[in-house]
Amino acid sequence: MLQTAEDIRQLNERIQTAASFVDRLEAELSKVIVGQQYMVSRLLIGLLSNGHVLLEGVPGLAKTLAIKSLAQSVNAKFSRIQFTPDLLPADVIGTMIFHQQKHEFVVRKGPVFANFILADEINRAPAKVQSALLEAMQERQITIGETTFKLDEPFLVLATQNPIDQEGTYPLPEAQVDRFMLKVMIDYPRREEELLIIRQNLQAVKMPQVAQVVSTLEILQARDLVRQIYMDEKIENYILDIVFATRNPSQFRLDKLIPLIAYGGSPRASINLALAAKAHAFLHKRGYVIPEDVRSIARDVIRHRIGLTYEAEAENINAENVVDEILKAINVP
Repeated sequence: MLQTAEDIRQLNERIQTAASFVDRLEAELSKVIVGQQYMVSRLLIGLLSNGHVLLEGVPGLAKTLAIKSLAQSVNAKFSRIQFTPDLLPADVIGTMIFHQQKHEFVVRKGPVFANFILADEINRAPAKVQSALLEAMQERQITIGETTFKLDEPFLVLATQNPIDQEGTYPLPEAQVDRFMLKVMIDYPRREEELLIIRQNLQAVKMPQVAQVVSTLEILQARDLVRQIYMDEKIENYILDIVFATRNPSQFRLDKLIPLIAYGGSPRASINLALAAKAHAFLHKRGYVIPEDVRSIARDVIRHRIGLTYEAEAENINAENVVDEILKAINVP
């Protein structure tokens, strides 16, 4: 849909007003989370884009705290599921139980019936349990017995996994990883940030409480605005070039990547890169997408959607290295 300069200007004004809650959210989360602005911004992008987020990092980097605090600040229903090897699908979605007084089977809903689902250490549960989340993540519904239940909006699955201590884990299958809009790699805090973390934990008898600063209605309205953000055809083609370069590197003079990539990004990569770029523009209170929006979010959208060959692994080349090479090679509009 073509938009005039006046349309974009009016949209810009609407977004600057509507996006004011982002500052309140970030300020509230900063009460309990020191640093980790990158992780917080990615969680907000997932929330505004109606996409699920997979966080990967070593223990103790505030992944669980960030997700729980975000749910508190939105005053949404929060549910934490600790994934373990003995977990069953019914422990996640619920099951049918026999009600003795009524002499009939009734549905007992599982913890997945919430707005924010924290799937903690998702790679510790077997594939049968991981796949129990698939219908909820993709269709926003759950089927128990013969009854299908629509899930309340907003519905966001925020999963964590530990990159170390891989014994007794079940790597997520490609089909499920692809359903996560973003895969975010969490790094250690900087030295000055860790000093603040030490002081905060030593001084505080009780940790600060996160208050509600935004309603679920505001989040849903913001999602509608995110989709209205203007994206020029040149930006659309830029996104397609990036994704197609993961599938056919030779077309973009990236012959050195041919032996490294087993398979490229799916169409979900293109859709999610466009949506995430719009959400990134919203966080910066803009009514239009610029190339930097796409570049800043590309690694998180694509890193889990490309398969690497044994040759890449032998040369210690990871998916992020491949995405960086593609971003260097593709002409920026």
